[in-house]
Amino acid sequence: MGRPRGFDEDAALEAAMRVFWNKSYEGATMADLTEAMGINRSSMYAAFGDKEAVFHRVMERYREARMSHIRQALAQPSLRGVVAGLIHGTAEFLSTPDNPRGCLLIQGALACGTDAEHVKISMIDWRKSGEAALKKRLQQAQSEGELRAEIQPADFARYVSSIMAGLGVQAANGATRTELRRVAEISLRCIETALWGPASG
Repeated sequence: MGRPRGFDEDAALEAAMRVFWNKSYEGATMADLTEAMGINRSSMYAAFGDKEAVFHRVMERYREARMSHIRQALAQPSLRGVVAGLIHGTAEFLSTPDNPRGCLLIQGALACGTDAEHVKISMIDWRKSGEAALKKRLQQAQSEGELRAEIQPADFARYVSSIMAGLGVQAANGATRTELRRVAEISLRCIETALWGPASG
């Protein structure tokens, strides 16, 4: 069977994204996906492939569209701007109205059974690639004199990534936008003090 008349691939992927975001890779059933996407199983296979293929398409869409704040933050000209953009941007993204709670990049396949182990590994690789991009930006900041020589860019990248992941857990737990913003502010003040000393005034 081919695609149904009027099939909207973007809308179908958006619907599938929300299913995986709410239920995770293993928690989402084929019935959940086909119902949300508005197509039958054979149409889904014809358009996208199996469940894993749909998930990979969804993750690419999520990273490109939903996580654009990360690319914008890494492009900031100053280290302060980079770190503030990442942490504030994450807090804002995670509290966007009508989005499912938490972060799909973390929750999508954090714990999986044996049959989905390769999906879990793919997610780990995705998260590590983001950390590597941050490490590269921190190395640039270090070469430009914005980051002290004794600070390891890899360690700092892991630290900032841990804060962002922690915000995702707090969002999944039901933290409000105001609460996430306060956590982001505390985190940034701690980083500012560690890197550049206490604020004056």
